[in-house]
Amino acid sequence: MIARFGSGGPWEERFGYSRVVRAGDLLVTAGCTATVDGEVVAVGDPAAQARIAFRIGLDALAAAGAAAADVIRTRMYVTDRAHADAVAAVHGEIFRDVRPAAALIVVAGLLHEDHLVEVEIDAYAGGRVTS
Repeated sequence: MIARFGSGGPWEERFGYSRVVRAGDLLVTAGCTATVDGEVVAVGDPAAQARIAFRIGLDALAAAGAAAADVIRTRMYVTDRAHADAVAAVHGEIFRDVRPAAALIVVAGLLHEDHLVEVEIDAYAGGRVTS
């Protein structure tokens, strides 16, 4: 079973993608940025942008049936290596107890010039294994 969930974001219809795709128990988000109601927010603040982007992604996952505790992988894209520590610190605040596999990648740029951070989140909602 595959289900697609949109958020009504400004680029979903235009570019032909879904905010979250659920394939059975695996859920993956599209890239999430600090875009709220079509406007980039927290301009110039990578930590605030990361916090907003993660919240957008986690809220979308929740609407599709997954909790933060179900997150298995994150990817963080930053436009400046100098933003890595701030973004990683936000990741640590949010996922300290979850500890998903993660990657932080420096990129040349993102869709909007004011985007400093974009994140992707993958979750598995089929049960938990303890370690």
